[in-house]
Amino acid sequence: MTTSRPSGGRRTLVAFHAHPDDEALLTAGTMAKAAAAGHRVVLVLATNGDLGLTDSATRARDLGAQRLAEARQSADELGVSRVEWLGYADSGMGPELYADPPGRTRFVRAPVAEAAQRLAVLLREESADVLLSYDARGGYGHRDHVRVHEVAAAAARLAGTPRVLEATIPRDLLAAAVRLSARVYRYPPEFDIEGFCSAFSARRDITHRIDVLRFAAAKRAAMRAHASQALADGADRTLAAFLRIPRPAYDLIFGREWFRDPAHPAGAGVARDIFAGLP
Repeated sequence: MTTSRPSGGRRTLVAFHAHPDDEALLTAGTMAKAAAAGHRVVLVLATNGDLGLTDSATRARDLGAQRLAEARQSADELGVSRVEWLGYADSGMGPELYADPPGRTRFVRAPVAEAAQRLAVLLREESADVLLSYDARGGYGHRDHVRVHEVAAAAARLAGTPRVLEATIPRDLLAAAVRLSARVYRYPPEFDIEGFCSAFSARRDITHRIDVLRFAAAKRAAMRAHASQALADGADRTLAAFLRIPRPAYDLIFGREWFRDPAHPAGAGVARDIFAGLP
């Protein structure tokens, strides 16, 4: 099936993420802003997040199904028109790569060409103008995030998608925010502050800085939708830590989102609109 391009100058934005909740953390404001402007927004998830850290009671149920349901709730908060899952299982972030679950392949084991073809089908169906992905480091190095970067680049070539924007954060700004908040809030044990502060991208590599301050409430609601990822056996996880930040400070911290366009002309400056300059 082919979906025609929206009329009246509207565009189609496809946000491709590794796990349910990644969209809330990195691109929710941009997605909500595009939807509010009348553009079509599509969320594509590589995995169902079945290896996400959570509490014991939640893990005893079907975590993957719950996380996909949470992603749909998050999408509703952002005005997303369509949510799709490519059918892969979470590869996890520890040193051990677990066996594939019945009937599923862990995303990092999937051939890039195979996964790219699945994504390219969706990009063609949607006549996508912009595809959101991750930078080459996968942000903080998660194996599924790195694979998203690889798959997105290949799929965009197959589908002829005009623009790929790699979601990222200027690492100097991130380091300052994390270290400042750590003075008043104790981050969960699995949160590697120093590692996080050396992740993502250098400021000079940022090509798009998007003002999403008006959509901070929608972004916060999208984070809140991923309730299974707030706690792990009684201890706060990163999402819960972010949601405990008071609104004025939250809006200041999360009121901008950043992207890197590998095709952005040198010297063109930092763009403020993800669709600017498209034919």
